[in-house]
Amino acid sequence: MIPQRVNLITIGAFNLPALRSFYQSLGWEETSISSDNYAVFKTAGVLLSLFPIEELAKDANVEITHSTNAFRGVTFAINVDEPGHVDSVIEEIREAGARIVREPSDAFWGGRTAYFADPENNLWEVAWNPTSVFDERGAMISF
Repeated sequence: MIPQRVNLITIGAFNLPALRSFYQSLGWEETSISSDNYAVFKTAGVLLSLFPIEELAKDANVEITHSTNAFRGVTFAINVDEPGHVDSVIEEIREAGARIVREPSDAFWGGRTAYFADPENNLWEVAWNPTSVFDERGAMISF
C-alpha cells in the first residue's frame, strides 16, 4: 500500500537566495535542515523546500525549461479561517513583493480566493472555503 500523504514539496529555484529571501519576507520559519544550497520552511501540513532547479532536474533525470514566465501547471494553496483573511493575507504578500495575479474575490463555489506569484512565477492561491476542516496544527484535513 502506498502511504496517502504528502510530506515534502520542493520548488526548483532558478535563484535560490532571492526565492529564499521572498519566503523569509513572508515571515516563514526555516528549519535547521536548511543550508546555503537548500532551504526548508515549516508549514502546518508539509515541509516546503527550495533547491537549485538544475540540481533538482539532475536528481530526477529530467530536462528543465529555463523560463520563469511559463506556467508550470501546479499551484500551492494557503487556506485561511475567515473570508476577510484572504484580503489581509494578500495585502501582506503584496507588501513582501509578490505579484498579485488575481485580486481577492468571491468564488463561484461559495468561498473567497486570490492568487499570487512568487519571484519565480510559482503560483499560490490564498483561499477561504466555508467547509474546510483543520487539525490542531492548522493542516487542512477536509473540505
